[in-house]
Amino acid sequence: MNPKYPIYVISKGRYNKCLTARELTKLSVDFTLVVEPQEAKLYKARWPKTNMLLTPFSNLGQGSIPVRNFVWEHSINLGVDKHWILDDNIEGFHRLHQNEKYKVGDGTIFRCCEDFTDRYSNIGLSGMNYHSFCKATDPIPPFYLNTRIYSCILIDNTLPYRWRGKFNEDTDLSLNVLKSGLCTILFNAFLCGKVTTMRMQGGNTDNVYKETNQREEFVDSLIKQHPDCVQKVWRFNRYHHHVDYRRFKTNKLIYKDGFIPKNKVNNYGMKLLTQSTQP
Repeated sequence: MNPKYPIYVISKGRYNKCLTARELTKLSVDFTLVVEPQEAKLYKARWPKTNMLLTPFSNLGQGSIPVRNFVWEHSINLGVDKHWILDDNIEGFHRLHQNEKYKVGDGTIFRCCEDFTDRYSNIGLSGMNYHSFCKATDPIPPFYLNTRIYSCILIDNTLPYRWRGKFNEDTDLSLNVLKSGLCTILFNAFLCGKVTTMRMQGGNTDNVYKETNQREEFVDSLIKQHPDCVQKVWRFNRYHHHVDYRRFKTNKLIYKDGFIPKNKVNNYGMKLLTQSTQP
């Protein structure tokens, strides 16, 4: 089963190692690869059968913000209610079942996320958690309510916000959504295996991350945007931001008019066929 909303994979400098394109192709999931025009020939040579969208700009030096907003407007022009935007360094998609992780064989997990999100009238963002953040030894719920959504994101096109700044844009957008009273859903039942930040060349690694003082600029910019809820901390030999998302626990999910919950499990035809991908 394939997703019903368009999937955009934004990529730069990774035509030979666009992991997300590789994985979605394996799963026979339709997607659009979004690249800058100066790299079009390189990407088309590597991904000749992939739908490709070229940005109307090149090398702006603003990180991924311009292309993310370009994609948002493109999806609105398609007339769809939502769109997926994925980073290009996702090396696998998984289902969490009884605290064990299993690689999936098609795009059904995207449809599951979409259908669950579409039950509600007030979810601004939803998406899949990172494979590495769900440990077999921890009690993991099917999803977390009202937290940050990173890297594999389903966005409601009616949101009044847009991507902004240069750093920590995922956190900024998540906080804007939550502060407005809307909800976010971070799925643990369905996971993405994102490569650790700065482990791959290309993307923001070459022109954003390396130009900072232990990423202190990342934190300072987010504090400037959200001084009421962001703190600077030092962990793992660099600066990090800290947000206490418990302040948004009062944001409650609201069913869409006419939706009637069914008291039964729908596995969407998925069957367990392979071994776990733990840890």
